[in-house]
Amino acid sequence: MRILETERLSLRQLRVDDAPFMLGLLNEPSFVQNIGDRGVRTLEGAREYILHGAVASYAQHGYGLYLVELKATAVPVGICGLVKRPYLADADVGFAFLPLYWAQGYALEAAAAVMDYARVTLRIERVVAIVAPDNHASCRLLRKIGLEFEAMIDAPDPGHRCALFTPARAP
Repeated sequence: MRILETERLSLRQLRVDDAPFMLGLLNEPSFVQNIGDRGVRTLEGAREYILHGAVASYAQHGYGLYLVELKATAVPVGICGLVKRPYLADADVGFAFLPLYWAQGYALEAAAAVMDYARVTLRIERVVAIVAPDNHASCRLLRKIGLEFEAMIDAPDPGHRCALFTPARAP
């Protein structure tokens, strides 16, 4: 099911047949370094990851992570959407793209559209983000979509600290 379209991208709900793409993305060294190792090593594991993650979130919260495709070719380039984490009070905007598609504005385009979708369509008043503090490109992107660094927080993984970004305050 298509959720959003931008000038260059289409965002739709993840399906189990997206498992080959997700298996590749989840095992990209940049994903493991910046987001974490999800321990998904097989197509069946990727299917389970989609079912118990995104698909379950769509049913429970009405949102989740979406597959991002190039509109012109339907080639999948990444994921972007909203995550409800048990340790955060608010929905969290998240994104991950294959390195081949970095530095082309796709992540910014998708994340800005998701923020607008959260506010206008889902009527979510506050969306936050967490990011590895040394992931400078993602920190810059979060600032561009109206979030600002608030604090370092402990994530559930022992010894794993994240930078929490929250909506920028009006001057």
